[in-house]
Amino acid sequence: MEMLSRIAAPMVNQSDLPFRLLVQRYGATLAYTQMLNSDALLNDQDYLEFHLRDLTTEASSTERPVVVQLCGNDIKTIVRAGKKIQNYCQGIDLNLGCPQQSTLEGHFGAYLLGQKDWPLVEGIVSAMHNSFTVPVSTKLRLCEPALKTLDLGQRLEACGASWLTLHARTVSARRRRHGAADLSQVKRLKDNLRMPVVSNGNVRVWDDLEENLRYTGADGLMVGETLLGNPCLFANQVSDPVTISLEYITICREYPETATLATTTAHVKHFIDFQCHRRPWYNKFRTSLGACKTLDDIERLLRVKVEKWRGRAPRIVDADVDDDDFAEGNQPGEVVEDFGSLFSE
Repeated sequence: MEMLSRIAAPMVNQSDLPFRLLVQRYGATLAYTQMLNSDALLNDQDYLEFHLRDLTTEASSTERPVVVQLCGNDIKTIVRAGKKIQNYCQGIDLNLGCPQQSTLEGHFGAYLLGQKDWPLVEGIVSAMHNSFTVPVSTKLRLCEPALKTLDLGQRLEACGASWLTLHARTVSARRRRHGAADLSQVKRLKDNLRMPVVSNGNVRVWDDLEENLRYTGADGLMVGETLLGNPCLFANQVSDPVTISLEYITICREYPETATLATTTAHVKHFIDFQCHRRPWYNKFRTSLGACKTLDDIERLLRVKVEKWRGRAPRIVDADVDDDDFAEGNQPGEVVEDFGSLFSE
């Protein structure tokens, strides 16, 4: 059960290998891939090779467990896709929670939660359970009405799901987080299901983690967008934004072609935004970041311009010098204990 205790959620174009490794350095016990399209895994060779490269790197191991999340609505397609990746992960999850427009148009994700589709969902989960060599799980949102969620959960349990994650909000393509998550529904599942239940929602700071577990009794917590800003959340830390950005870029270099430049740029934006979005220089940073064409460009922006804007000495370093040899600024991995100073620059 330890694997399920602190989980990094599946996030579209943001659950790349370098980010998963980063959050696992800081306390995540399990990380999900982004939602992978089952049909594309079978019919798009470039798509398959990219995601297999992500999963087959030496960093992907039982010491850094990963669950692959699949989406789709065809039993045979999902089973065939899962068999292509089951040897490179510790579990396979069926996405029943994505609210995006593309999932509405394709009729999968959270749009399979209507009761008319329950037989299909049961067929998919049962086939996954009977076909794969790794455990099968499901991540879902609330059914409508919400009380029906337990009924579906019991059906999924009967079909062979090993655990269930509930993002306790109803689906909305336009407003993904409309209102607070209804954690009472997570508690209801935990009180009535035999399989482990993971709670997802309403976590912004460390204290939210403890309060969520205390109230719901869940076996674990899944966190998504909050980790994008603070990947050290599970370690009860807030890292210096430039330091954590450089650490992420270093991992990207160690595992090339597992994160696109667009993904890397998005992560760096989130790291800086989390603590510095109200600084007068933030718009200049966004413009400069958008103009970066390489990892070197992003690193130079962080080391020189961002540090200058923050009133700090540039982190200049020769190509042959390791990050540990820096004389200026915080060292990679260093935790900023004086949180107040971060918000008063």
